[in-house]
Amino acid sequence: MTRKELQKISLQYRTLASQMLKINSQEEMYCIQQFYDFINETSFLMSYIDECITEEYDFMSIFEEKGWRDILDLPSNQKELISYGFQLIKYILDGPKQLIGLCMGYTSSNKFSDNIEAFMRKSIEPFVVAVRTYIELNFIEQPELVNLFTGAKDAKELLMRLSVVAKEPLEQGKTIIFLDEIQEFKDIATRIKFLVENGTFRYIMSGSLLGVELNDLRSAPVGYLEIYDMYPLDFKEFVRAAGVKNDVILMLEGHFKKRNPVDDFIHSKMLDLFYLYLIVGGMPEAVAVYLETNDLGKVAKVHEKIIRLYKTDFSKYEKNYKLKLQEIYDAMPGQLDQKNKRFQLNAVEKGMSYDRLKNDFLWLKDAGVAIPVYNISEPKLPLIISENRNLFKLFFSDVGLLTSCYSNQVKLAILNKEKAINNGALFENVVAQELLAKGHKEYYFNSKQQGELDFVIELDGKVVPLEIKSGKDYKRHSALNNVLKNENYKIEEAYILSEGNIEIEGKRVYMPIYMIMFLENTELTNTIYKIDLDGLGE
Repeated sequence: MTRKELQKISLQYRTLASQMLKINSQEEMYCIQQFYDFINETSFLMSYIDECITEEYDFMSIFEEKGWRDILDLPSNQKELISYGFQLIKYILDGPKQLIGLCMGYTSSNKFSDNIEAFMRKSIEPFVVAVRTYIELNFIEQPELVNLFTGAKDAKELLMRLSVVAKEPLEQGKTIIFLDEIQEFKDIATRIKFLVENGTFRYIMSGSLLGVELNDLRSAPVGYLEIYDMYPLDFKEFVRAAGVKNDVILMLEGHFKKRNPVDDFIHSKMLDLFYLYLIVGGMPEAVAVYLETNDLGKVAKVHEKIIRLYKTDFSKYEKNYKLKLQEIYDAMPGQLDQKNKRFQLNAVEKGMSYDRLKNDFLWLKDAGVAIPVYNISEPKLPLIISENRNLFKLFFSDVGLLTSCYSNQVKLAILNKEKAINNGALFENVVAQELLAKGHKEYYFNSKQQGELDFVIELDGKVVPLEIKSGKDYKRHSALNNVLKNENYKIEEAYILSEGNIEIEGKRVYMPIYMIMFLENTELTNTIYKIDLDGLGE
């Protein structure tokens, strides 16, 4: 798990927790539900909470027996407190679905809002703090930690050394130890195994450029190490962080599935959010700064800092491995602005071949800096068979980093949806990000006879072309028409993503661009397959 990935989880957790703890009577259930859903969807948090739950609490009886002026008696043990708090939140959502009747007695005030605030502070906040508790050990700021790990003979000695350098007491069953900047100690994956087997604490590892620095992590022994692929905030996560209620997102998803047009007011507001996302992007620090200040100038400074750090890393690797990372990165905005967005190697150096630059592109991909979308020779299952890695489009890992290359005047023009601005590259970059984050293998198709399809994916076992249109003439798509007519491909439907509302014309499904957030494969609920060997066995 990279540092950026942990920042993303931390940002979302703290933001949702803060919103929940500051709720008023109008938005109480929405904020609690958002916080609860986030925990449920974050596997390593739920894994920790599940370990804490050793007792089921009957909150219906607890509240029936609680006096009018009594407050809940919280457990003192950390694991029990986490178990109690999580089950209390679940009870509120599953049972009364409101705080009236639960929160009285937490303050002498007669105001309902004051009682809600006191109840949340005294009964829910201890759970929030307990889950957030962790120790961070940083191998860059504390380089002596490398020697601490390498010099220890066994897990017992290592834990003793950790307790000496830790800023807080290490408490069994309570402390989560963060090991940060682990790229500075490449043997960490092997060493951490012994700590995990010891079972005293839980560990989270993070760092920079882990896809490059620790590319052997995935071959580490199984059973003690879980690897999470994470990305900048996708559009759904962005709108949630911006304050859009979950009910609205669920309503939009219902329209996506039933293919009914969205209410014009909501459609317009979602487009406004999408255009804001084009500027802010999904980098956790950039999103946090925007939510705190609404200052796009400060957001731009965050983007500039991130790009400077990227280029510092580029310089290090270019020197050691004779790569052309910065030339490629600097060429990307111009390449994406072309009508044919396929990356042209001559943009790096005239006469350059793919074989000479292959490792450079792989480095950018593994480092999480760029997203390659490869060409396929025909849109037929399985797509990977016709993949051609010599031909590809190269997108930014975050659309905010792409727009950071634009002037402030152009950014304002984008937000104002001025017709003179071509947003095609930005729309496609968001789609590339969303597809990657949702686990799709994304391709594009180009044929001299039929034309080019922006994206092609496998969706629920079928080939689905995606056309991305940023202008008003989104119903003009000759290449897509040619492919849909080709009986050899047997394509049942295609999506056209634009500013328009939902509409269906034959095999063409027109969707608002923001609905890319719902384009996911249906999760298989039954993966059991037993072969019939009757007549072959005993």
